[in-house]
Amino acid sequence: MSEVKTTCCVVGGGPAGMMLGLLLARAGIDVTVLEKHADFLRDFRGDTIHPSTLCVMEELGLLDEFLKLPHNPVRDLQVNIGDTRLTFANFGFLPEKRGFIAMMPQWHFLDFLAEHAKQYPNFHLHMLANVTDLTEAGGRVTGVRAETPDGPLEVKADLVVGCDGRHSTTRARAGFEIEDIGAPIDVLWMRVSRKPGESTTAGRIDQGSFFIMLDRGDYWQLAYVIPKGGAEKLQAEGMPAFRQMIAKAAPFIADRLDELKSWDDVKLLTVAIDRLRTWYEPGLLCIGDAAHAMSPVGGVGINLAIQDAVATANLLWEPLKQGRVSEEDLARVQKRREFPMKVTQRLQVFVQNNVIETVLKSDKPLTVPWPLRMVGRCPRLQHIPARLVGMGVRPEHVHSPAAPPLSASA
Repeated sequence: MSEVKTTCCVVGGGPAGMMLGLLLARAGIDVTVLEKHADFLRDFRGDTIHPSTLCVMEELGLLDEFLKLPHNPVRDLQVNIGDTRLTFANFGFLPEKRGFIAMMPQWHFLDFLAEHAKQYPNFHLHMLANVTDLTEAGGRVTGVRAETPDGPLEVKADLVVGCDGRHSTTRARAGFEIEDIGAPIDVLWMRVSRKPGESTTAGRIDQGSFFIMLDRGDYWQLAYVIPKGGAEKLQAEGMPAFRQMIAKAAPFIADRLDELKSWDDVKLLTVAIDRLRTWYEPGLLCIGDAAHAMSPVGGVGINLAIQDAVATANLLWEPLKQGRVSEEDLARVQKRREFPMKVTQRLQVFVQNNVIETVLKSDKPLTVPWPLRMVGRCPRLQHIPARLVGMGVRPEHVHSPAAPPLSASA
């Protein structure tokens, strides 16, 4: 078994893990990130980079370079309710440089973070490193064990941070208690080609149908919301019937739905909302989806995870530097991030239970509720949902220090 010693071992190379790795390396901490896949190239992941994350990139001095990557800026969110189209969120209150949601494949974002983190000699990224267990001694987590193509790997660390998602190995091995809040919906993801000039719309809602369309440049990324456990029923009815449902929800793409050739072209996201009662124990901390799985409502999961990473770096870089990370230090991270997480989950549950589920059960044509009509007519009111979606509750700012990267000091 190979053995590596590091100050902080980050399990999972998703948005939270890569951002935390970059921030800690930038602060002079020796950090090792373990990612179980060979690359970041996976579709139908959180691909919405919100203004809160763009703000973090600006504070890191990376925004201009970041925005050179392929992306589609969405400056307002629109919805079709029946035959009525309206704008319900407008990011015009923010500076133009970051007053939008950047639609960008997550692999571009993660590759960008990895490339910049690698400029620091104290950053180490191990791909194809599948963490299987925690190591402990003296009542404290001391590291992890992983399987790699070169054989077993043991990483010894002063702190392990679990950023390995809603199916987290770290939280499972630690035996953390999970509070399952539940969700009445699942989501089917798919893609069809997009013709030039077709306008962006965030949602298409009508009786029994809740449909999201994300403009990805040359194709639409589609999210068809279904009742929890409804995928098997749709599959039993067959692909032709499913195409007809999509055509009814979005008639203007009906001529392209034969691109969905089989159920292999449709990915099921089983929606879950849960959270850990306690995010930490001596030597171990969970953040992001490992600490709190989010619904896709609002597309805020990736951005909330990044906010967790920023707060973690802000609060722990100094204890890590001094080699004395205590339970009190870890508790401060949970205390800092638990409130915005709970508020966001409550809002998601409200939307799921009082809007989406109601729409899916509806058998009558929908009309636009008067509060939404008011929002659609008043740009200033549109700033309220835009702030909640774009900046979130208690947005974090980078306070960890910056050491020069190797390329800058060479």
